[in-house]
Amino acid sequence: MASKQLWRWHGITGDGNAQDGMLWAESRTLLLMALQQQMVTPLSLKRIAINSAQWRGDKSAEVIHQLATLLKAGLTLSEGLALLAEQHPSKQWQALLQSLAHDLEQGIAFSNALLPWSEVFPPLYQAMIRTGELTGKLDECCFELAHQQKAQRQLTDKVKSALRYPIIILAMAIMVVVAMLHFVLPEFAAIYKTFNTPLPALTQGIMTLADFSGEWGWLLVLFGFLLAIANKLLMRRPTWLIARQKLLLRIPIMGSLMRGQKLTQIFTILALTQSAGITFLQGVESVRETMRCPYWMQLLTQIQHDISNGHPIWLALKNTGEFSPLCLQLVRTGEASGSLDLMLDNLAHHHRDNTMALADNLAALLEPALLIITGGIIGTLVVAMYLPIFHLGDAMSGMG
Repeated sequence: MASKQLWRWHGITGDGNAQDGMLWAESRTLLLMALQQQMVTPLSLKRIAINSAQWRGDKSAEVIHQLATLLKAGLTLSEGLALLAEQHPSKQWQALLQSLAHDLEQGIAFSNALLPWSEVFPPLYQAMIRTGELTGKLDECCFELAHQQKAQRQLTDKVKSALRYPIIILAMAIMVVVAMLHFVLPEFAAIYKTFNTPLPALTQGIMTLADFSGEWGWLLVLFGFLLAIANKLLMRRPTWLIARQKLLLRIPIMGSLMRGQKLTQIFTILALTQSAGITFLQGVESVRETMRCPYWMQLLTQIQHDISNGHPIWLALKNTGEFSPLCLQLVRTGEASGSLDLMLDNLAHHHRDNTMALADNLAALLEPALLIITGGIIGTLVVAMYLPIFHLGDAMSGMG
């Protein structure tokens, strides 16, 4: 998909009419060949820049959900794709849907037509749609897939919001403190010096801190800048990403949120693929393809390896060290009773509910705690600045 280019063309059709359109092609030569097959004589060709934001998961899930609705209403697959192409506001999505509809008209299966578009439709989409084609339940598979993607996106947004909130509040508090230390406090310090009287210990300590940050603050900023560059460079190394993810998972509350999000994603997709009739190993591969974290990809690869070597599923999960005893027990029960899909679905709901509740509780607890902390810091600075004023009367009496 990365090699595909989006082109806008203007030409003359076989019946002599002028026509415009957009088409995906790997090169200008292949574009001309495609237009020739459509009996179009091109007059102008223009390459269009691709907006990668249009390929976000929520866009793909929305298209699949709309397609499932049209299929449920009785439209054929090619008719549904053509209708979606006409109604979609994005030009590149219009061209993509038209391309898929054209492939179907050429006799290509829908799941195979999606293969060149793995950036837009990940392997999970392809596996679910292939299952729908084989079982004759394409609309149901598309509905389930869209629902899973929506639920996963909501959980991800909830976790990100819970983790982002304290960072924003603390950053604002730091900005206020720095502004007071470097802009407000020096003005008060100049006033205090004119009275030539000792400052209270709290005020003296704050002024010492202000002097230190003013003298060495640039060094702290430089150090932080170097750390950011080093982290960005290390982010390209899977070993660093794995070590970083392990460390984050060990942090209280934050680690629980991140682990709950990933386990929800894993069990939701496994339950979805199991209920659709996809083998467990193929389901694990679908999960691995949707992961962006090298650490969890490594764990899923280990699970695949252990199961391929004859280990039961629950033991393969246990060997990773990231699945709770409850997970292992339910999976073991599901294997023994033949109800693995039901147990996986129960685990997905369990982890989703727990993670959502933890995110809500974290936000509820952090809001007053952060207000107290930031209020205490700023209040201390204000008291330190105004405390000498209470002694100015004595200082002025001494001068008189």
